[in-house]
Amino acid sequence: MNVKNFIVGGIVGGIVDYLLGWLLWGILFKDSFPADESQMNMLFIFLGCMTMGFFISYIFTRWAHISNAMTGAKAGAVISLFVSLFHNFFMNEMELEPDLKKMALDIGLMLVSGAIVGAAIAFVNSKMK
Repeated sequence: MNVKNFIVGGIVGGIVDYLLGWLLWGILFKDSFPADESQMNMLFIFLGCMTMGFFISYIFTRWAHISNAMTGAKAGAVISLFVSLFHNFFMNEMELEPDLKKMALDIGLMLVSGAIVGAAIAFVNSKMK
């Protein structure tokens, strides 16, 4: 595994994920995902985004050797699809009537975000060969 690619790709992926989260959940779909900003811990949100960036970067550099942006987008979308399904199923497991439209929107947004993060990490990998 190329450790330099893993670290740089993870940082870039995490920052891209953070910015996309701010844009998608914080601005464009804010009404669908209302949040009490006084309760939000931005450090944990940032660390979660960095974790996702490093997770995808690890898979790309350690196992899949992905360095093509289109392949990265596809792989990032698939990884994010499974992560978002996992997340949404467990976040709604105790709801009597889960909001299926909100779940589907969140899954779709995570899929788009994951595709862009995957493309960014693969692009970085291609430039660092």
